[in-house]
Amino acid sequence: MNCIIIEDQMPAQRILKKYIEDMGTLNLVGTYTDALEAMQVLNSEKIDVMFLDIHLPKLSGIDFLKTLPNPPQVILTTAFSEYALESYELNVVDYLLKPFSFQRFIQAISKLSMQPDIKAANTSGLQHHQAETESKTHSEEIYIKSGYDYIRIRTDDIIFIMVDSDYTEIHLSNKKHLSSESLRYWEDFLPRHKFMRIHKSYIINTTKINKVSGNQIVLENDIKVPVGRAFKSDFMERFM
Repeated sequence: MNCIIIEDQMPAQRILKKYIEDMGTLNLVGTYTDALEAMQVLNSEKIDVMFLDIHLPKLSGIDFLKTLPNPPQVILTTAFSEYALESYELNVVDYLLKPFSFQRFIQAISKLSMQPDIKAANTSGLQHHQAETESKTHSEEIYIKSGYDYIRIRTDDIIFIMVDSDYTEIHLSNKKHLSSESLRYWEDFLPRHKFMRIHKSYIINTTKINKVSGNQIVLENDIKVPVGRAFKSDFMERFM
């Protein structure tokens, strides 16, 4: 089955490409950062599946989908759950809430209209990744590159992330890890319904907030982090 990715966040693009490659039953025709770029390939080639992000520049994924008279099968990807109802009214195949695991990706693919041999291959792909998916809990697990190592952590265990010179510090309840990835990378990669940038140097896990006091947020373990002036109104609107 021919598929395309329409996604403007590079980390999400990389994850989708990896999962598609691991499947072995999908042929990735192209990857696009906005919906208008994808129009030409949709008009010129037979595309069976479209992985479509909702939040895109110029034209949102949902608005783009509404313009297509005969769209391919669509799997929506987003960090926000509030669009689920509207997406199903557009007859999408599935709705993947970022960050999603390979097992959840397989579940979405299994809903596609496809040949039986492809479905069988999907089952094989799931078994191939069973060791990975069995270790996952309700909390999503990610790997962070720290020096020469890749360390597995649960996103629920992250309290906050801060800039430290050329690195970022990922703070858990009882330890911290240094990562070579930028703060912008983590802002794009982590689920936006749970993590938020509240300062030029800080991202917090909003589920860890104990108190907001003036221009400070008090997190678990009585950790205090500042709220930047440019970020405060956004923060108050979303969470307060």
